[in-house]
Amino acid sequence: MTEKLFYEDSHKKVFTAFVKMCRPKGEYYEVVLDRTAFFPEGGGQYADTGWLEDSKVMDVWEKDGIIYHVTEAPVEENREITGKIDWDMRFMKMQQHTGEHIVSGLVHARFGYNNVGFHLGSGDCTMDFDGEITKEELREIEWQANEAAVKNLEVQVSWPSKEELVSLEYRSKIEIEGEVRIVTIPGYDVCACCAPHVKKTGEIGLIKLTNVQRYKGGARVTMLCGFRALADYDSKEQHVKSISALLSAKEEEISQAAGRMKEECGRLKAVLAEKQKRLLEYRAAEISGEETFACLFEEELEGDGPRILMNLVLARGIECCAVFLKTGDKSWRYVIGSMGEDMRPVAKGLNEEFCGRGGGKPEMVQGSLQGKEEDVRAWIEKKARRTKE
Repeated sequence: MTEKLFYEDSHKKVFTAFVKMCRPKGEYYEVVLDRTAFFPEGGGQYADTGWLEDSKVMDVWEKDGIIYHVTEAPVEENREITGKIDWDMRFMKMQQHTGEHIVSGLVHARFGYNNVGFHLGSGDCTMDFDGEITKEELREIEWQANEAAVKNLEVQVSWPSKEELVSLEYRSKIEIEGEVRIVTIPGYDVCACCAPHVKKTGEIGLIKLTNVQRYKGGARVTMLCGFRALADYDSKEQHVKSISALLSAKEEEISQAAGRMKEECGRLKAVLAEKQKRLLEYRAAEISGEETFACLFEEELEGDGPRILMNLVLARGIECCAVFLKTGDKSWRYVIGSMGEDMRPVAKGLNEEFCGRGGGKPEMVQGSLQGKEEDVRAWIEKKARRTKE
């Protein structure tokens, strides 16, 4: 059994231990110590990293009470070594995890919801609850969680006996083998948990609930705590300042400025669409009414321009019309229509010949393909001759 120093002191950064075993594991090594401050993965929290002497610890896992350290290089057996955990990473994880306990405790007390899933990821952490939470309710929970943080409450850890557990009200009442470790945040949460936590809630810093969404009949809440929340605030502040400068608007007024820009953009798009339609009418008038299968290659059409041009050409009495809009070097977006012919075989043939994708209804097909203009045009003209015959 490995002595778990992280339970004695969650803030222990450096420790000494005796190397009981070191064996190869693929390209890495597995090291067993008589005691360790490295926390293995558990309780929704991923494992610590750090160093054993000069060998980097990549992962830590536990089986049958023995903790295994996965290292980049071997360490000498049967001697005492110094271990050092990546403290910045450990402290960040403890900030998130203790913050999660406060939020889950508040949600449970207010709604009776259970935390049915917790994941502490590399960028944020998520909590899944078996009931829905509105954005307004989430803001209220967030405020209360931050009140708990500034109270600087002691995070209490206990190991109740089986008899004491029977009468103890706590979250996560799942079947746990052996002793049950209870983490208590007075007035906010009592929960079974195997992970290390901060010593006082003030160490969590800011608790920011960044999102809530429906998830499997309940709610998934995304959270950032402490330095993660600060980094997120800093990033968003920089974006706000940049947008403020671009819009020539005060920071607190950028949403209104963006709204006005969106309205102006919508108005200009409508004007552009009307002008494009007029130009397309002139373009369609250039097509000879004697053509059976008109084939047009364009480069400057916007939005529904290709479809509008096709319909204008068909309205002149031409049997079929194919419009190809250039989207890149030898790449085209196409729309093909007819008043009487089934265009699906045409799309299928084009796709097979020019590595294309697309389809549609008998009267109109659309898609994309790769090829030279002259080759595509030749294929269409050949198809037109067959249609005429």
